[in-house]
Amino acid sequence: MKGLKKKLGAALSAAAVACSAVYALPVTAETKDTTVRIEGEDLDGADLWTDIYQKEIPGFSGEGFTYLTNADLSFTMEVPADGMYSVVVHGAQILNQEGRYQTVEVNGSEYHTTVPYTEQWTDFDFGLVRLNKGKNEIKFINKYGYLVIDYVTVSQAEFPDLSTASAETCDPDATPETKALMKYLKSVYGKNMLSGQQQIYGGGNTVNTTIRYNAEKNICVDQDGVIYEFDEESKATADDGSTFVWTCRDADGREYNYNQQNRNYTYNNYENDVNVIYEMTGKYPAIQGFDFGSYCPCYAWDDGVVKRMIDWTVNKGGICTASWHVNVPTAMADYELGEPLDFSKTTYSEKTNFVTKNCMVEGTAEYDYFQLCMKNLAAELQKLQDAGVPVIFRPFHEAEGNPSSTSDPIDGSGAWFWWSKEGAVVYKELWAFLQDTLQNEYGLHNLIWEQNLYTWSEASAQWYSGDERVDIAAYDKYNVKYNRHDGKSSGPNLDAESGIFYKLVNFVEGNKMVAMAENDSIPSLNNLEVEHAFWLYFCPWYDSEQERFLTSDSYQDKDEVKQLYNSDFCITLDELPKDLFSSNGPAVTTTTAPSGTTVTTTGQGASSGLRGDVNTDDVVDVSDAVLLARFLAEDKEAAVSGQGMINADCDGSETLDAADVGIILSIIAKVL
Repeated sequence: MKGLKKKLGAALSAAAVACSAVYALPVTAETKDTTVRIEGEDLDGADLWTDIYQKEIPGFSGEGFTYLTNADLSFTMEVPADGMYSVVVHGAQILNQEGRYQTVEVNGSEYHTTVPYTEQWTDFDFGLVRLNKGKNEIKFINKYGYLVIDYVTVSQAEFPDLSTASAETCDPDATPETKALMKYLKSVYGKNMLSGQQQIYGGGNTVNTTIRYNAEKNICVDQDGVIYEFDEESKATADDGSTFVWTCRDADGREYNYNQQNRNYTYNNYENDVNVIYEMTGKYPAIQGFDFGSYCPCYAWDDGVVKRMIDWTVNKGGICTASWHVNVPTAMADYELGEPLDFSKTTYSEKTNFVTKNCMVEGTAEYDYFQLCMKNLAAELQKLQDAGVPVIFRPFHEAEGNPSSTSDPIDGSGAWFWWSKEGAVVYKELWAFLQDTLQNEYGLHNLIWEQNLYTWSEASAQWYSGDERVDIAAYDKYNVKYNRHDGKSSGPNLDAESGIFYKLVNFVEGNKMVAMAENDSIPSLNNLEVEHAFWLYFCPWYDSEQERFLTSDSYQDKDEVKQLYNSDFCITLDELPKDLFSSNGPAVTTTTAPSGTTVTTTGQGASSGLRGDVNTDDVVDVSDAVLLARFLAEDKEAAVSGQGMINADCDGSETLDAADVGIILSIIAKVL
């Protein structure tokens, strides 16, 4: 058995020890070089090689190198603290021209990278791995093998400067609200993490009611005698000749839809998931995720998402993000432009003969179809822009999907959606085409453009559309059923995945913020801190009948979620600034009335913030005191604007009460 060489720091001094040697990584204030280097031939299980079947790779260090073929290769590393460390292989890969997938196992948890073909000694970065205080086993797994290892280096992680990320939108004509939101996101990036939650879309969370339509009295009424409003144009005739109305609504504006089978009315509880979060943590998320998928030309219908988004931002002061699960016909021959198509004959998967590149080719069926897609989408985005609602917009998400299965790393063979099935080049053309059309043809400038990326290999960066077309890079984390890195053997996987985070930071050269746009389990606070993970935000997928991402113990540790939500690190809805969407003063104002109800309004009056000027006429007089008194008495005719409520909060308590009326009277009397 050959002796092992232990090489530490710049000196790289050698000492022959037994094969069970432990390589120690000191990290102290006096330590200038915190790198340990292990020769490949000294790894446990290694054989000494000086050529690969008569093929030489000159310039190796030490006595030779080792070749990962029949057995795993391992070593033990001792570190002084839990944290992230860099593992780099100085090696070669001379078997597969298209690259070869390789795995390093750390304490039983796996990290992966695709090693490119090279006949020269090259550094292969396996990324940042988590090591626990004390001894750790690091092993190169012979799953795919045939990796040439000259030597391995382990060093304390060096984290890039996140402050270099841009606060400017890639759209120079972005609306003031959009630019203000972008600047706020930058202000928290690298310091805190915004909480988020995806909302179910299109349907789901259906709640049955006792509401029925009484044709004789022409009313919608429930079993308690409560009457619901409806529009006359909503009336229709059933197959049996009976009359009904498609939609009715209650005093709060909630809409109820007619159930043709039971002849009653139902509604979709779209607030279910954020309410679950509140019940779990006592807090609401700062960001809520939505989707425009219901406006597909094949079956376009209004699921009310825009109304919900406006309510979330305008009335609740939250941040909106939205994806776009837009379907295409599975077989183009089944579709007639502008006509409805059975949902079962549509898909957003790659299993369609829809030619993606034809979306940009006038005269093709795909071009005409995609024009309708963009028209439907633009109509909804326009409503949001008119309401002053900016959106973190994430179209064509999860583009790369799985690693390519062919020799071309960006041919789209691993994609599972139609928008990326023809590869990165076409995908990026489609991204630019959508962006240019929405901005230039439809005049939409309320979007912060967020693009999903993966980190399967260095080739993954080729899916990035570039700094001039992207505001935020994002990753969708679904790893709860796979290996974990925190050393725990039970409970859901709460990894922070900082290795992936910093690979994405590297892909965008630190120029863009990086977010966890979707996830299964929410990372634990401890893992986020130990792994130094500064995702801009997280956003778990919603509960459905198929998968309970939010409420299942398989995905979430409720105590850990509560701890994170109530930590200083995590930002929740109540912690968002009141002037979030305005660079010239609050555009969204939340004020608590004495009754305990929260009144939120938008818009600024003529006033620029005159204390006591409730009616925003730039003068403080008795009419302001009277208006506030009527408002506090819940006089429905006493309307107060958002700026008016700011002005009315004379004592700065963020609660309007009789004390504020008294201060206004004092101002009038020139006592104050």
